[in-house]
Amino acid sequence: MKIVGVAACTVGIAHTYIAQEKLENAAKKAGCEMKVETQGTIGIENELTQEEIDQADIVILAVDVKISGRERFAGKRIIQVPTEIAVKSPNKLIEKAQEVVAQKV
Repeated sequence: MKIVGVAACTVGIAHTYIAQEKLENAAKKAGCEMKVETQGTIGIENELTQEEIDQADIVILAVDVKISGRERFAGKRIIQVPTEIAVKSPNKLIEKAQEVVAQKV
C-alpha cells in the first residue's frame, strides 16, 4: 500500500518533524510505502510530487493548521488528524488507513 501525507503543527517545528518520523516508521513496520511532506517554519520540505499523490492509496494529513496545496489531494481518500495523534499513535493511524483502503474493494 502506498501512503502520502503532510505534517504541519501550529509552531511548525517539533511536532511536524516528530509526526513525519513516527508515521514513516509505522508505515514501514506495517509493510507500506509512505512519504510525508512537512510544512513548517522553513516552508515546505520533502514536497510530494503529483505522481506520488496520484499513485497513493490514501492520504494522511497530520495537521494542526491550514496547509497549502490541499487541493492536490482532490478525489483521494483522506484521513485528517491532529499531529498529536500521529505522534502518540502512529501504528493505529496506519492500521486505520489500511482498513479504509481495504473497504474500497
